[in-house]
Amino acid sequence: MFVCVLSVFTDLAHAQQFDVAVGAGILESSKNTTASQTYLAPPEKGGLYPSVSVDRIRKNHFGYSAEVAFRYHYALYNYYQEFRPLMYDVNGLYSTHVAKKTTANFMAGAGGQTVIFYSPYGGCLYTAGCSTHLDSTHFLFHLGANVQYRVWRNVFVRPEAHYYYIFNNTDEFHSNHVFRFGASIGYTFHTD
Repeated sequence: MFVCVLSVFTDLAHAQQFDVAVGAGILESSKNTTASQTYLAPPEKGGLYPSVSVDRIRKNHFGYSAEVAFRYHYALYNYYQEFRPLMYDVNGLYSTHVAKKTTANFMAGAGGQTVIFYSPYGGCLYTAGCSTHLDSTHFLFHLGANVQYRVWRNVFVRPEAHYYYIFNNTDEFHSNHVFRFGASIGYTFHTD
């Protein structure tokens, strides 16, 4: 069984490029400046968002990718309640070489955003055994682009930009449109 699995992965490795990367970025979103409500939904922005991504690219320049990004420190929702967003997506990917060590990658896909709200009071009377957080999960569409530059052998750096359209994100935040800008460092396991 081990030999069969090893031979399948060996065959796949010759027909593709496989990248693994870790990075960090920041979130940007618009802020409501025209509303006259007493209680305004805050913008979903700021903070450091570490990320982990995996890409698989075939010889025909098409492939797929998956990525997870989350807020490193808690944020305060309207200066009261702690929360932490987590975004994850799976994408179709197109990669093209623009120079000897430089590749541009374009991706589009879908995923989700889970926002965990932490309550300092927990909503129960017992001191142990109570859940002190509520989750809010929404479906999202994702568009992204990055420029990948090999700095040394198979090690690369890549600045990147991501756009998320998060359905019903206005239930908790001001806008459904969220941008994430950052950079990653990674390793390519095979290049053709």
